[in-house]
Amino acid sequence: MLQRTRTVIGSMAVATALFFAGAGAAHADGYWQCAPFARLISGIQIFGDAWTWWGQAAGKYATGFSPKAGAVLVFRPSGAMRLGHVAVVSQVLTDRVIQITHANWSRIGGTRGQVEKDVTVVDVSPAGDWSQVKVWYDPLRDLGSSTYPTYGFIYQAPNQNPAQAVARNAAMTVAQATVNQVASGAPTPGRGPAQALGQAAADTGDRLAALIQSVMAAGDSKSGAAN
Repeated sequence: MLQRTRTVIGSMAVATALFFAGAGAAHADGYWQCAPFARLISGIQIFGDAWTWWGQAAGKYATGFSPKAGAVLVFRPSGAMRLGHVAVVSQVLTDRVIQITHANWSRIGGTRGQVEKDVTVVDVSPAGDWSQVKVWYDPLRDLGSSTYPTYGFIYQAPNQNPAQAVARNAAMTVAQATVNQVASGAPTPGRGPAQALGQAAADTGDRLAALIQSVMAAGDSKSGAAN
């Protein structure tokens, strides 16, 4: 069991390092682009402009037109949004209302590139297929009047390897902890997202290692009982 635990912790470290490496290239200090941010917190490994994600998902990830937590909603290019947009579904509230976490949408404090956590999106498509949506715009404190066309949702790939699943979830926990800190509007003075990511990893490392050990221990116990 100890060997398996060390393997999983090693996998967690690799996965977390990959997330952080992507994050470092995703933004200038204090500024996030939507696509690298969505990749960071969803684990969906697609690269390039946001609107290209839908086509790139073919053969790699399942896609569809019903929201699921953790899925990425892909926006079509429209108006000034010529590169499209991607956002991660935080939770599904009803069949026509979800919350998303995304970056570089609203101007907050007069600046772009901000992270917004758990904001409202409403399906306004005639067919109820999420092909047209309204999105919360923070300066208005409302959904606003604009309607945005979308392609649909890219779903997270199921992970059949328990060790990889634990490692991925651990990396996601670190990423989400950083999102919470950045989106709270109260970052540590003089420390940008890159520094926040590093600190989040340091702060949660021991707890995540303990979590992995407990999960693996439980797995060994069940395996022993079955034998």
